[in-house]
Parts: sequence; C-alpha cells; structure tokens
Amino acid sequence: MGGGEQGEGGLDWREGIVPVSRRFDDPYFSLADGLAETRHVFLDGNGLPGRLRDGFHVAELGFGTGLNLLALWMAWQGVGAPGVVRFTSFEAYPLTAEEMARALAAFPEAAAVAGPLLEQWAAGARVIDLPGLRAEVILGDARERLPVWGGVADAWFLDGFSPAKNPELWSEDLMAAVAAHSAPGGTFATYTAAGHVRRALAAAGFAVERRPGHGRKRHMTAGHLAERQA
Repeated sequence: MGGGEQGEGGLDWREGIVPVSRRFDDPYFSLADGLAETRHVFLDGNGLPGRLRDGFHVAELGFGTGLNLLALWMAWQGVGAPGVVRFTSFEAYPLTAEEMARALAAFPEAAAVAGPLLEQWAAGARVIDLPGLRAEVILGDARERLPVWGGVADAWFLDGFSPAKNPELWSEDLMAAVAAHSAPGGTFATYTAAGHVRRALAAAGFAVERRPGHGRKRHMTAGHLAERQA
C-alpha cells in the first residue's frame, strides 16, 4: 500500500481523502471519481433508475462508506415517483460516522445529502430512514447472515473488497445465497471481472455478462437470474 495518513478503525487515508482498509489493503472507492463509478457499475449495471418503483429492493455486499446507498437515493429522488425503495446491506467491518463523513467529502454531490444518513448512523441506528428510502445495514459475516436473511432482492450491488484480497465474499456458496435471495428476474452488478467470480455467479443460476468497466477499468460484470428449469 502506498504512503498515507494513518487513521482510526483500521484505515489508512490515501492522498488524505481515500480510505484504504488495512485488513484487505484495498481502497473503499476508486481514486478516479468513485461516485461516477458507482453510477456506471451498480446503477447502470442493474438498469437503474429505470426499474425503480415503490417496494423495489436493492441488496448489497459491503456497505463501506455508504456511497452506493446515497447514489441510489439520489437516483430515486430524481425519478420523482411516490413510494419507498428498500435497501439492505451486509457489512462485517463498519466504519464510524466520522470516517464515512471524511470519505464522502471527496464527492460534494453525495456529501451534500449525506447528513441524515450520518446523523442516524452516529446515533447507532442500523435501520436508516430517508425520504423515499428505508435502508437496513446487517452487521456481521455475510457468509453467516445472508443465508438466514428473510429478504429477497430485485437487484444486487456486489461491492466487497477485491476478490484477490477478500475471497470469502466471492465464494460459490455466497453467490448461491445471493441467487437464492433474488426475486425472479433479479439482477446483479459488480466492478470485478474475475473469472472465478463470473463462474460462481453462473453456477448459482445467473446469466452472466462481461461489460465495459468504468474509466481505466476495462471490464465489469453484470447479469440477471436465469429462468429456472421446471
């Protein structure tokens, strides 16, 4: 890992603004506009905001700084439709509200709307209510928490640390659990194009597609739950 300021909670700060996990030696977002990458990979990759509607449920592996949640919320607000979108995220190593705020400061558009999220998070809430969106962050190991989760998602943001550095969050068993907790026709998107991840998602029942990545990243992966054979 390159040089950077030492922080609390197992973080280094690259260039003073990008949080890097010491545990996984991986940044929480791209050094090149992470908000644009979130929109390209996770929103566009799942056909959002076009599919959003009242009751639509997005689930995520890796809550991190909350950037993906804020991008989804802004997209839903931009639609201007009535109703509530649901969001569930699984996070084993939560950041503090102060760390989240420092990271989000790199993205003025997201930081401008982050106040309600940060206030509730700082108060200990793990169910976050925002206008038009209700989010729940489930703390703990996703390998244990996801299989027993009672929810079903219409779209997945697969946003764990790099598969090379955090392979546990990309295992065949966990991808099978993602598929098992997906609605018919449910979709996923992820920044990684690693072959073993694509194969695990295909084995779980997804039709998997490699797509152009964001910025300098050549490829990403997206897909939808294939129809199960009778």
